[in-house]
Amino acid sequence: DNNNNLVLPSAFLSCTVVGLLGNFSLFCHYIILYFTGYRSRSTDVILQHLIVANFLTLLSKGVPQTMAAFGWEYSPSDFGCKMIFFLHRVGRGVSMGSICLLSVFQVITISPQNSRWAELKAKAPQHIVPSMCLCWMLQMLVNVVFPVNITGKYSDKNITNRRDFGYCSALRYDETRSILLALLLLLPDVSCLGLMLWASGSMVFLLYRHKQQVQHIRRNIISPRSSPESRATRTILLLVSSFVSFYTLACTFQLVLTLFGNPSWVLVKITVVMAAWFPTVSPFLLMSRDLTVHRIYIAWIRNAQSPTVRRNL
Repeated sequence: DNNNNLVLPSAFLSCTVVGLLGNFSLFCHYIILYFTGYRSRSTDVILQHLIVANFLTLLSKGVPQTMAAFGWEYSPSDFGCKMIFFLHRVGRGVSMGSICLLSVFQVITISPQNSRWAELKAKAPQHIVPSMCLCWMLQMLVNVVFPVNITGKYSDKNITNRRDFGYCSALRYDETRSILLALLLLLPDVSCLGLMLWASGSMVFLLYRHKQQVQHIRRNIISPRSSPESRATRTILLLVSSFVSFYTLACTFQLVLTLFGNPSWVLVKITVVMAAWFPTVSPFLLMSRDLTVHRIYIAWIRNAQSPTVRRNL
């Protein structure tokens, strides 16, 4: 029994620590590229917002859930509970919005010159920062419902009809109202998910068509290498597929959790673990597919070359 009781707490701790280290490593990667003078790509801005969203998600839920799972004394105030749930939902929503924007931007980037997206290629990078700011604002607006409904477990408010989440609690509604609330919160997620699936399908189609068009050229190349656009597209497809898989599992558990008036502890803990998988895995996917060491090395070489060396070359 003791070993079984340590499985989920260990999973919380592992996801939180590994996820924070991974995102911090990716953050340091961009810091190094900045100081070495490497020219950043347009997608780097989106990925930097994704890192911040991952940090919010892991810190707001991973740390307190790990403490509660191990039985450590942790009783946040009423305001603390509201902020924990609010920041977690905002971070999760911005993470989804980042992946959605990343996939749509890549479709525009790799679209052929004679397509209807061609005229947006030059303008798309200018709209990345405003789009990310809009994503943050929309997520804050949609998830304001959580500070309203979440209270501290030991709050002074006399609320008897509550759902216990370990260190915090929430107002318990009837089944009809719970379903309506779940649908309201799922609406932005479903919209982003639909855009991601459409963008992924478009990227697969464009990659396949491009491969067919240049197949006769690649036969004459001894060591064929895919273009940077193709490599970036495959990285984004891997990121999107991972996000959709983890999101589907987390969403299924979250929906069941919402429908149950008094969910079991095991269900609550599994839901949190599922929600933490993508923020934990995504930085390692990006670092493994993005040739991180190569980019840092090239940036260091460019920065290290002095005018004298350039003249001698």
